[in-house]
Amino acid sequence: QVQLVESGGALVQAGGSLRLSCAASGRTFSSYNMGWFRQAPEMEREFVAAISWAGGSTYYADSVKGRFTISRDNAKNTVYRQMNSLKPEDTAVYYCATDQKPRNFGLKTRREHYDYWGQGTQVTVSS
Repeated sequence: QVQLVESGGALVQAGGSLRLSCAASGRTFSSYNMGWFRQAPEMEREFVAAISWAGGSTYYADSVKGRFTISRDNAKNTVYRQMNSLKPEDTAVYYCATDQKPRNFGLKTRREHYDYWGQGTQVTVSS
């Protein structure tokens, strides 16, 4: 059974930084693109960033480009997201997810392309 466990969420002041982790098990992690999404209260879950299965390609939502960095360590079955220059509007529950298909061509931004999700980790940015 595939399991994703996020960690690293916290309360931080605006302008601060956080590093989120997502540990995966139950699937050949190194064969799957990974994505990060977030959901603010009363909002739809939205795409944040994605990374290819080998880590060579990344893609970011415009709202986080230049501030967030996604990376992965396939030896540790873990994907990371470094978040810098945090803003109050970054406040949300952050989720990692795995692409449906192994070694899928192209990084996906829509939720329906991801089949397994973590439980989420809360990030709160105070002004």
